[in-house]
Amino acid sequence: MAAPGLLRKRDVNPRVFPRIADPARLHGPVLDRVWDRLRLDFTGIAVAALFFCWSLTPSLLPRDWLFQGLIGGINAAIGYAVGVLLSKAAHRWFLNGRRWWPLPEPWSTGVRVFTVVTSVSVSVVVLVYSAGWQRQIATLMDAEGTTTSGYIRTGGLSLLVGAAIVLTWRGMREIVRWIAGRLIRRLRLSIPKATTIAVTVVVVAAVLLVDGVLVRGLYAGTNQIFSLQNATTRDGAEQPTVPEKSGSPQSEAPWDSLGFEGRNFVSRGLDAQELSEVNGRPAKEPIRVYAGLDTAEDSDSRMDVVIDELERTGAFTRSVLVVVPTTGTGWVNPTAAQAIELVHNGDSALVASQYSFLPSWISFLADREKAQAAGRELVHRIHDRWLQEPEATRPKLLVYGESLGTQAGEGAFDTVADIRDTVDGVLWVGPPNSNRLWSQLVARRDPGTPEVDPEYASGLTVRFVDDPGDVHETSGEWLPPRILYVQHPSDPVVWWSPDLLFTRPDWLKEPPGFDRTASMKWFPFVTFWQVSADLTNAAGVPDGHGHNYGTLVLDAWVTVAQPAGWTPADTERVRDELEALRDTEGPEK
Repeated sequence: MAAPGLLRKRDVNPRVFPRIADPARLHGPVLDRVWDRLRLDFTGIAVAALFFCWSLTPSLLPRDWLFQGLIGGINAAIGYAVGVLLSKAAHRWFLNGRRWWPLPEPWSTGVRVFTVVTSVSVSVVVLVYSAGWQRQIATLMDAEGTTTSGYIRTGGLSLLVGAAIVLTWRGMREIVRWIAGRLIRRLRLSIPKATTIAVTVVVVAAVLLVDGVLVRGLYAGTNQIFSLQNATTRDGAEQPTVPEKSGSPQSEAPWDSLGFEGRNFVSRGLDAQELSEVNGRPAKEPIRVYAGLDTAEDSDSRMDVVIDELERTGAFTRSVLVVVPTTGTGWVNPTAAQAIELVHNGDSALVASQYSFLPSWISFLADREKAQAAGRELVHRIHDRWLQEPEATRPKLLVYGESLGTQAGEGAFDTVADIRDTVDGVLWVGPPNSNRLWSQLVARRDPGTPEVDPEYASGLTVRFVDDPGDVHETSGEWLPPRILYVQHPSDPVVWWSPDLLFTRPDWLKEPPGFDRTASMKWFPFVTFWQVSADLTNAAGVPDGHGHNYGTLVLDAWVTVAQPAGWTPADTERVRDELEALRDTEGPEK
C-alpha cells in the first residue's frame, strides 16, 4: 500500500476516480499490458520526435551516423521531458475538470495512434532528407558525403540512446519515491517535506557520483593514459644534433624530457641548407627552444631552462623571436612553425613550453586556468629578458597561437593596449569562443559588421579574417603592432558556447560565411548538441574548413610580420614547399 499522497496512476481505479484515470492508456487487454510496461506519454512522444527532427538539420560540419545518432537520442530525450512537462501543465491548468476530457472512445485511441504513427513517419522522412543535407555540407567542404542507406542507422541508435536516458531518469524518480515513502512511514513527515528531502538526497548523490567519481576518475585515467603517451616518440622523430635545437647534445633541456610533442617539434623543420635551396639565398639554422613537463620540477624552473636555452642558442640575435603558447598536449602546429622559418629564411627563434599531458578538449574543460597561467608566465618571462637587449638590435617579439594556444596566449594580456605595449605582433588562429579578449572585441565590433567576420575600430588595431582573400586585404590604416585573428565560419571551436542552449547567437541570425550552409538554423537545446558533436570532427575536414587552417597560417603570418621585400610570388613559393612537406611528413597532429 503506497503512502498517502504517493499513489501511482496504476493504483487508481478509474471507475472510482474517473478524472484521474491514466490519460495515456491504449484500450484492450494486450495493449494495456504493453503500455503499462512502457508508461510513455503521448505528448512526450510528439515533442521528442520534433526535437529529433530538429537535430537532423544541418550544422557547421558534416556528421556521420554515429555522432548524429548520439545527439539525436540526447535531443529526443530532452524533447520527451519537455513534452511530459507540457502535458502535465495542460492537464493541471486547462484540461482538468473539462467535461469532454478524457476523450471518449474511439477518439482517444485514434488520437494516440495518430500521434505515434505520425511521429515515426515524420522522423523517417526527415532522416532521409538529412542524409542529403549532410552530403550538401560535405560538398561545400570538398569532403566525402554519406549514403542515405547508411545514414538510416541514425534512427536506431537515437532510439537506444534516448531510451537509456529516459530509463535512467525513471530510475532516479523511483529512488526518490522509495526514499520519500520511508520518510513518511517511519518519521511521519508530510508529503512535501519528505519529497523535498528525497529529491535533495538523490540530486546530491548524483552530483557527487558524476563530479566526484566519474569526472575525476575520467580526468585521472586520461591523465595517466596521456602521460604514458608523452613518454613515447613519434615514428621518424630523431634527436637533433645541431646546437640551435633543444634536445640536442648541447642543450640544457634533455631530449628525453621534452615529451611526445616537444620531441616532435624540435626534430622537424628544414635545416639551413634546405632553406637556402628553397629560398635561393644563404639561410641561417633555425632555432627551436622547448621545455617539457619533465624538463624541470615546476613551472618556474622550466622558465629558467627556457631563458637559458634562448641565451645559449643566440635567439636574441635573430630577426624574429616567436613565442608559441601551446595546446593542451604541448603541440605546436608544424605547418605554422615551418612557414615562419621559411618566411624568415631561418633567421628566427621559436620557443614553446608544455604545461599539460592532456588533449586540448580535456584541458579546455578542466585546465583552462592552467593554460592561461602557463601562457602568461611564458610570455612575461621572455618579454622581461628581451627588454634587457639593446632596443636597436633586439629581435621583433611576436606571439603565435592556435586553438587552446590562443587562450593561453591571451592569458598574458589584459587589454589590446597591453598587447601593443608588450609585443610587435600577434597571430591567433581558431580561437575558442570562451577567449576573454576575443569575446570582448567581437561583442564591441563596429555596428553593421557580422559576428562571423567582425570589424573592430575600423581595423585600426585588431583585425579578423575568415578566408585567404580577407588576409591580403590590408586597405585602410592598420597601426603596428598588428593583431590578427583567423577564424573559419565553419569552425565549431570558434562558435561553440553553452549559450547555444537557450540563446540564438548573432552568427546564426546573420548571412553565413563562405563555408557554412544557410540551411543551418537555431533550435533551443538542439543546436548546442549539434555543435558539440561538430567539435569531435573539427580537424577532420579538408584544409580551409572547420578547425583545419592548413597553409592559411602562411598568409596570415606574412600579414602580421611584414617581412621586408616580400612579394605574393614568395608566398606561393613557400606555400608549394609547405604542401610538399605536409605530403611527405604526414598529418599535423
